[in-house]
Amino acid sequence: MSNFQAAVLAGALRFAFGLPGPVRRLLAGAPIRLDGQDLHPEAQLLLRLQQLSGTGWRTRTASESRLDLELSSKLVSGPKITGVGSRDLTVGEFAGRLYTPDGLTEGSPLLIFYHGGGWVTGSLETHDNLCRFLAREAGIRVLAADYRLAPEAPFPAAADDAADVLRYAVTKAEDLGIDPKRIALGGDSAGGNLAAVTAHSAEIDLAFLLLLYPGVDASVRRRSREIFGNGFFLTDEKIDWFLDQYTSGGKDRHDPRLSIMLAEDLSNLPPTYIATAGYDPLRDEGEAFAERLAAEGVPVVLRRHEGLFHGFANVLGVGGIFREAVSEAVGALRTGFALANSAQDVEETA
Repeated sequence: MSNFQAAVLAGALRFAFGLPGPVRRLLAGAPIRLDGQDLHPEAQLLLRLQQLSGTGWRTRTASESRLDLELSSKLVSGPKITGVGSRDLTVGEFAGRLYTPDGLTEGSPLLIFYHGGGWVTGSLETHDNLCRFLAREAGIRVLAADYRLAPEAPFPAAADDAADVLRYAVTKAEDLGIDPKRIALGGDSAGGNLAAVTAHSAEIDLAFLLLLYPGVDASVRRRSREIFGNGFFLTDEKIDWFLDQYTSGGKDRHDPRLSIMLAEDLSNLPPTYIATAGYDPLRDEGEAFAERLAAEGVPVVLRRHEGLFHGFANVLGVGGIFREAVSEAVGALRTGFALANSAQDVEETA
């Protein structure tokens, strides 16, 4: 599909979301209620329009799946967010991109953001607008990492690359214009997995951990995979396919560098915000991870967005509910940095 065709589809999508409420409801179909929660009308409409447009997420080959995510990102991410500059970087064997809000002074906090996509798909481009939004709304620099993808670079390549990005940021702090004592890690889905894994092995104190519907335990199937495993963007079949591409089998799935939930001790993680989606097959493992962190004394906030599905953070261009959910995560990030600043000030004056 050409860029022109993608732009036409994106325009049609925004037009559909601008229709009167009753018309949108008619297009979306009868209300859906599962597990005691209603699928939000905007989420249902988006899923319905995706079905009608034939822009699904295929898993026959890695290249097809990557193209599908690139297309879906173009359709829902919205116009390029302004007020943020970007600079492409080289981090080890892969690319990175630094986002800086206009007018931001040197020595700012930094969020390292790892994109989602099942360790097989996703890129700097698919998550460009999300990173711009996080940088502008939080008033911080954001460093995005285009880590190596499977199956060409299987486990633990992505985890190794994620750790390299953190080391790079600390080493290049002055060039990046950031304060190395105020670094947070974040990511969505597989990127959330990489953020948590990297934070667990980090050799520095991190300010915050921002996890959006993370995959944290590939060793077991939880109830949400049975309930929401079909029809809500991320499917049960896709989860298994991505894991098969990334790992060599059962042994890898029990490795804490993939299933961080299986780590013996998680008490070293920084204050954490975890957002889950009510209609997400990964919902229950993200929430179990939050419970585990709380039990081990880690300050953690868990927020379930009941009516949304996996991948909502990339849907910034249509519907208000998706942007509201990301804005809430931004608020948590800002609070996390503020608390880290206060703790640093106390430490310096002691």
